[in-house]
Amino acid sequence: MTSSAKESNTHRGRYSEPVPTSNLMYDDADFPEFEFFDDQAMPRSNAPSRDALSVVKVDMCQSINKPNHYTVAYDIKNLVVRRGKQFIIRITFNRPIVKEDDFQVEFVIGSNPSPSKGTLLVVTSGIRKGSSWSGTILEEQGESVILGITPTANAIVGKFRTYVAVIAGNIIQRTKRNDETDLYLLCNAWCPKDAVFLEDEAERKEYILNENGIIFQGDVNAVSETDWMYGQFEMGILDACISILDRCRIPISTRGNVVQLVRMASAVVNSQDDYGVLVGNWGGDFSMGKPPTSWTGSAQILLQYVNTGVPVCYAQCWVFAGVFNTLLRCLGIPARVITNFNSAHDSTGNLKIDLIFRMDNSQDRRHTMDSIWNYHCWNEVFINRHDLPSHCSGWQVVDATPQETSDGFYRCGPSSVNAIKDGLLCHPFDCGFVFAEVNSDIVCHRRDRYGTLSAFWVNKTYVGMLICTKAVGKNERLDITHNYKYLQDSPEDNRTMDRAEEYGCERDHSELKESKMSVSISAEPVQMCQDVILAVDFQNQGDLPKTVQAHLSESVIFYTGVTASHVKDYDFTVTVPANQMERVMLKVTTEEYLPHLGNQVSLRFVVTGQADEYSLTAIKVVELQTPHLTVEVSGQLQVQKEMFVTASFTNPYSFPLQDVVVAIEGSGLISYKTRFYSVIEPQASYSWTESFIPRLEGQRRIVAVMVCSNLGRADGVIDVEIKARDDGITDL
Repeated sequence: MTSSAKESNTHRGRYSEPVPTSNLMYDDADFPEFEFFDDQAMPRSNAPSRDALSVVKVDMCQSINKPNHYTVAYDIKNLVVRRGKQFIIRITFNRPIVKEDDFQVEFVIGSNPSPSKGTLLVVTSGIRKGSSWSGTILEEQGESVILGITPTANAIVGKFRTYVAVIAGNIIQRTKRNDETDLYLLCNAWCPKDAVFLEDEAERKEYILNENGIIFQGDVNAVSETDWMYGQFEMGILDACISILDRCRIPISTRGNVVQLVRMASAVVNSQDDYGVLVGNWGGDFSMGKPPTSWTGSAQILLQYVNTGVPVCYAQCWVFAGVFNTLLRCLGIPARVITNFNSAHDSTGNLKIDLIFRMDNSQDRRHTMDSIWNYHCWNEVFINRHDLPSHCSGWQVVDATPQETSDGFYRCGPSSVNAIKDGLLCHPFDCGFVFAEVNSDIVCHRRDRYGTLSAFWVNKTYVGMLICTKAVGKNERLDITHNYKYLQDSPEDNRTMDRAEEYGCERDHSELKESKMSVSISAEPVQMCQDVILAVDFQNQGDLPKTVQAHLSESVIFYTGVTASHVKDYDFTVTVPANQMERVMLKVTTEEYLPHLGNQVSLRFVVTGQADEYSLTAIKVVELQTPHLTVEVSGQLQVQKEMFVTASFTNPYSFPLQDVVVAIEGSGLISYKTRFYSVIEPQASYSWTESFIPRLEGQRRIVAVMVCSNLGRADGVIDVEIKARDDGITDL
């Protein structure tokens, strides 16, 4: 049975007709070229006179409209405009119009268009009242009329068909279907009446128009940067984004509501329950697809998905966030990628990350269900939330990474950042889950032989230690931790935590004896294949010396905090004088960790200890640093002139690199391209050159990445300034 047949069999009894959910399902029979009023066949009137009004041509005036609507960069043949702002079209008739002439412009989206659903918009020439979209004749030039049309600020986002209809007596005669007059309508952050209105011009340029992003990864003490090409203006991407909205079956009539739009879209970016865009994979086997680290941007992923109809393999949180950011910016919604370092994934929803240890101080990985991600990436969108109190407007968390279900789907948000900061977890959507990601307490338990747990250490500051995003107009990191939380233990913070508990978040209230002993771990940045030197500091604030029976556990971990491979355990003893600190230096050699590493780059060290009645714990994650690629460009730095980019690399290690994939991409410059090398021997080099022709002028960026089966990702980047064409023509 076809999908349309299923739909027609299931809607009866609920709706008179199926609810349209496809922007691209055109049924021109629903909108005939020749139509009688009152849906009745009427006797034909006399044959039209030779001077009866008819439409000769419809010009969408792209060269004027696109610059006014900030849509020049879209690589698409049709007009793209933003709602709430006037655009113009030129209609050429067979003769100059006179006062008695009656015509209208009709914009149609989806099947079964209806004025009541906002899917059929009628703009009149001023003789009659039209629909909610306003129109006025700006100028008459002989047989041509220039009409100004202003969509409402809450109009449906998507692709409209355009018709011009001439009304004569009881007959409507429309222009034929012409895909060249199709119109794409987007959200408008420049319009104060639009829910996504963003007042600052620099922020609009960054969060809507910027195609190049930086996603922060690594460890809170060694933050790394990953360049990501959003490519929201590349050929085929706008149609791909609309197709994805169709895939998640968002009713056409609700696509003007940004809150509903982003909530449903966050579910379809992952394939967990709706055959969406990306398949998540947090293991180490990527043989059925591409490793998440091999992607340089969103365009290739989106195009592959819509061209094949099959979810793309594979993604992890920053890939989900990067692709979702492209979809949002492409539709005109201000969006940015956020990184939360030491992000809690609380599987029980109780604001506690429970880490279980055995009686000998070694970690009980079997019974530890919660995890702390080194970092987790999500998105923020800027929405004026008219469905919530006014202080909940502004940045909202949306997350497409499939972690937990929300109303039956793997999605998250939009959650007001302001509501999260103030502990107002009663507001939709998913504020409690996001609150736990940035505010959970780490509680270490000791499990005895009977399975009984007793808490021995609590840390309230480790989770959500740094929350950041790319700065506006600069390739720098912007710390926005203060947007999510008040200063630890301040009166405002205490009030937030109390309020969160009132709304059901259970915090830790273990009554632990105040300890006069503590331990911390520090380490300098470490390159891959270098020894790791740990400084373990034991602090004794008591008046008597203490002997600590200590245990060090070392593991290779996925960035999600899950153990990939256990490396070793090491017991040692240290005596700490009264009111002093004692430092123990520990070395983990390359030979010890390298065989366990695979393609992971994170090492986690956990020190636990017992000194009489005091229990000690410290956690340290070390991100191994990988080398960079060299990226160079040559040729004439000008639009429509051939250029070349070269990526090169020399293997600095004593072992060969296996199954090497190199990728290059640059929005507005060069589409995603890859090159495969089966092996790169120690000290051997490669150099790969590709030609390209720049499409857009201005400051542009090219990114290159290299991934292989036995090394983490290596990358390189180069910025270029592309000049305009000599003839001054801008390609639209």
